[in-house]
Amino acid sequence: MELVFGAVLLACLYSFVLSDLQGDALYALKVSLNAPADQLRDWNQNQVNPCTWPNVICDSSNHVTSVTLSGMNCSGTLSPKIGVLTNLNTLTLKGNGIMGEIPKEFGNLSKLSSLDLGNNRLRGEIPSSLGNLKKLQFLTLSQNNLTGAIPESLNDLPNLINILLDSNNLNGQIPEHLFQIPKYNFTGNHLNCGINSQQPCESDSTDSGGSNKPKIGIIVGTVGGIIILLLFGGLLFFICKGRHKGYKREVFVDVAGEVDRRIAFGQLKRFSYRELQLATDNFSEKNILGQGGFGKVYKGVLQDNTKVAVKRLTDFESPGGDAAFQREVEMISVAVHKNLLRLIGFCTTPSERLLVYPFMMNLSVAYRLRERKPEEAVLDWATRKKVALGAARGLEYLHEHCNPKIIHRDVKAANVLLDEDFEAVVGDFGLAKLVDVRKTNVTTQVRGTMGHIAPEYLSTGKSSERTDVFGYGIMLLELVTGQRAIDFSRLEEEDDVLLLDHVKKLEREKRLDAIVDRNLNKNYNILEVEMMIQVALLCTQASPEDRPAMSDVVRMLEGEGLAERWEEWQHVEVTRRQEYERLQRRFDWGEDSLYNQDAIELSGGR
Repeated sequence: MELVFGAVLLACLYSFVLSDLQGDALYALKVSLNAPADQLRDWNQNQVNPCTWPNVICDSSNHVTSVTLSGMNCSGTLSPKIGVLTNLNTLTLKGNGIMGEIPKEFGNLSKLSSLDLGNNRLRGEIPSSLGNLKKLQFLTLSQNNLTGAIPESLNDLPNLINILLDSNNLNGQIPEHLFQIPKYNFTGNHLNCGINSQQPCESDSTDSGGSNKPKIGIIVGTVGGIIILLLFGGLLFFICKGRHKGYKREVFVDVAGEVDRRIAFGQLKRFSYRELQLATDNFSEKNILGQGGFGKVYKGVLQDNTKVAVKRLTDFESPGGDAAFQREVEMISVAVHKNLLRLIGFCTTPSERLLVYPFMMNLSVAYRLRERKPEEAVLDWATRKKVALGAARGLEYLHEHCNPKIIHRDVKAANVLLDEDFEAVVGDFGLAKLVDVRKTNVTTQVRGTMGHIAPEYLSTGKSSERTDVFGYGIMLLELVTGQRAIDFSRLEEEDDVLLLDHVKKLEREKRLDAIVDRNLNKNYNILEVEMMIQVALLCTQASPEDRPAMSDVVRMLEGEGLAERWEEWQHVEVTRRQEYERLQRRFDWGEDSLYNQDAIELSGGR
């Protein structure tokens, strides 16, 4: 019994001593960090057990395993006493104003798997003692003022899978083993690539590491050639731009319906990859707003609490990489109109292309029509009319006021966003140009969404502004019906799979009420519904030459010129249908036409 009591007593004493040591170390960290008065107030020296403190996590044995102090505006230094926390698994102090050096005692944190000291003001060299952290997987020291060489001891970290040292003042050679880990970023320093190399390098990888080991001769030759080409191409670009009036960094754009404004390319922000990683919680799946042919879109929050949408392109090709992509982005950013999604900035790395836009509070038209939550309001008819007109004005601007004109190539309800006032904002315009900029023939790849793609684009691969008009017409039908462009469930009712064919049939039968979205509960003007359907059918004619320009669409939606065009279209449709029925009668054989019938059946569907 005494032995048992003695063991319990020793355990209690050990627990108290452990808590005391850990508490002292964390309190010393608080004091050295010079945390603001409103931060870490519960880290009380007289409260022995630090496992009850905020931002601290312990295991079942009261060992401190995680300390997270991000963005707390600390302005002090790092305490060497942190080395006492030998069971620490995660230490995150990113986004503060921490100064001074990284204590060599960090090398005592033998169980550490993640160390994030990014976006501070740390100076001095990276301590070689970090090479003792054999369990370390994630090391982030980016956006500081660190100097000197990267310690060779980091070569000896067997579990390291992510190292971010970008945006410091490091120099010397990068230990070659670090190129073999899956993710690394050494950009924004004065480093050399590989052993015996005196060439500066900008190394950044987000792909599998083995394939990214640098081939120095190839890199130097390729970079040299690209620099020469870019300098020569840039010189020609500036000469051509300034041939008559002199090149200016400012571009004047005409914003229809608004006061003219002056746009400077310099207002487009270039984000670091790390900034967008932090904003989106490392591109977490829970932050995905949507995805399509160009990539996924993530909701993000910048350090100044600005909400953004980050599009991560998955299919980009650009000659010269960074420079060409930036030039294309800048040209697209000049398209400024209240019904076009404004581009805030972009990010490029050797393996990533990202675009940053304002976050649209009410998401997309497609979401509001078909994916809204039960507590969210239905898009009323007045809002749908406003969306139709706003989207038309945005496309009109791209087609008729931009030089060169911009063709969207994927107009649909999912790409028409809604701001806080439910104003239509056309997004994703120009992305087709960005991802196809390297291709010499624009017909090599069809961009778009089935059910929205114009027939001539699908068959020939050639797009024009009338291709967008077709997609816009389908989007109008989505607004009226609330349905998808293709719906295979209609097969069960022996109806048309394509929304366009379904609406045409109901329009011929004069069953307009059967067309309108049931969620509207008959709260709409049937004459306005009829007008919108007529505009949609004019926009979706088979021949692109027959479709109206977007400026004509705007006028028709405003009540000008629709009646005449609709009457003309009906006449053409009647003639076309009579011709179709005449051809059908030619194949209306009797019992003695078995041979011809077999021949036609064997030809298969077309």
